[in-house]
Amino acid sequence: MHGEVRTIRLWEMIHLGKGAPLLRQVIHAVISIALRLFFRRIEVVGVEAVPHSGPLLFVLNHPNGLVDPALVFVSLPRRVSFLAKSTLFDNAFGAFVLRTLEILPVHRMIDAGAKLESNFSTFENCFELLRSGRCIAIFPEGVSHDEPQLQKIKTGAARIAFGAVSGPDPAIGLKIVPVGLYYTSKTSFRSEALIRYGEIFGVEPIELDANGEPPRDAVAALTTKIEDSLREVTLNVETGSELDEVLRAEALFSSVFENLFFKQTLIHTLERLQGLAAKYALLERDDPQMMLELSTKVARYETDLRSSGVTSESLSILHHPTWYVFRYLLLRIVVLMVLAPVAIVGAVIHSPAYLFSALIGRIFRTHDVDVAGSSSTIVAAIGLMPLTWGIVAAVLWCFSGWQIALISVPVTILCGYVALRSSETLIDMRVWLRAAWLLLRRRALFLRLLIRRESLQREIRKVIEE
Repeated sequence: MHGEVRTIRLWEMIHLGKGAPLLRQVIHAVISIALRLFFRRIEVVGVEAVPHSGPLLFVLNHPNGLVDPALVFVSLPRRVSFLAKSTLFDNAFGAFVLRTLEILPVHRMIDAGAKLESNFSTFENCFELLRSGRCIAIFPEGVSHDEPQLQKIKTGAARIAFGAVSGPDPAIGLKIVPVGLYYTSKTSFRSEALIRYGEIFGVEPIELDANGEPPRDAVAALTTKIEDSLREVTLNVETGSELDEVLRAEALFSSVFENLFFKQTLIHTLERLQGLAAKYALLERDDPQMMLELSTKVARYETDLRSSGVTSESLSILHHPTWYVFRYLLLRIVVLMVLAPVAIVGAVIHSPAYLFSALIGRIFRTHDVDVAGSSSTIVAAIGLMPLTWGIVAAVLWCFSGWQIALISVPVTILCGYVALRSSETLIDMRVWLRAAWLLLRRRALFLRLLIRRESLQREIRKVIEE
């Protein structure tokens, strides 16, 4: 079960930064804009259950570098301080930004030159924040990774929780909030992201030892509870190949319900993926031959779809009357043609920054031992896009005066936005136009693909239900 599902808008993200110091608000707005441009859709589930007062400890999975804390930072209606690896503070400018956002350094054993004794001060700061009713967020896996499942949970979150609620001046009513992050593609521009808040639970005080440390068995038990709660809100499979199997099956299964106007929510996608992953693991164990046959059928069907130039989802074009599809596509073609001059100008101006940002993301895939591809892309874009607008304004200033240069900044931004939305519309339309063309010219092939889709969907449903 899940809570309220909603897509968070840019103005909502920016508004959530209201009330913070001015510099923090500016950084909050910049991060919000960058994320909202990078992701086509950001969906939030269950945030309404997060208490608006009292101490909270957020625990999150960590699949996507700096993007993970940034998403929660701009979408949570609470002021939150993250724990981040100490090496991020090595850069002077980065350290300034991190301190402005009240981020605390954690020294990890896996980092070169780590000063583990400095973590004592960080923990004390965490205790102080929680005792004052503030929020802390931590990634208990300890590293950002590309693995298809949670990594071994470290004990730091449990130790912070027990340290805050036990001893003198405890953090009364401390609760732990599991948060699962899911991406349709971690590194692809205009992919989608889900922030899923799980079941909140409290932490009872315990007796600390002479050194102020909680008992090991209590820490182990709470760490296990944290891991279990995170597994409830994340997708976990054993291997990358198993993940590919599950993703293909879910995409085929859900395509039966999607059409020109309806696309399922990310939370429904994730929950179906979780169910498929569990059932596929059982099927692989109990009847590997049946599992192999089903996987082979799905793979062969995908190959046939690609050779036909359509997608499984686009076969749902028959859900609509022919005249309606024609009107829908024609209207969008007209709009694209009208906006084409503006879109072309925007694409030409912003292409260098876009391509260079993507290149930086490919070059700097990791930071230390952590995954950082999309983080590098977004950080590069935050610098390169304003630089692009500044260059355009400077050139126009030289030839047309400062008034035109000033006006050019919002106009350039608008052109870039039109180019972005036009390219998305064009890509979406190509899928449906190909399906309409296949239906018109090779109706028998279209119908065979449609029938096979329905048959495979029933087989996958049988696996889910049994």
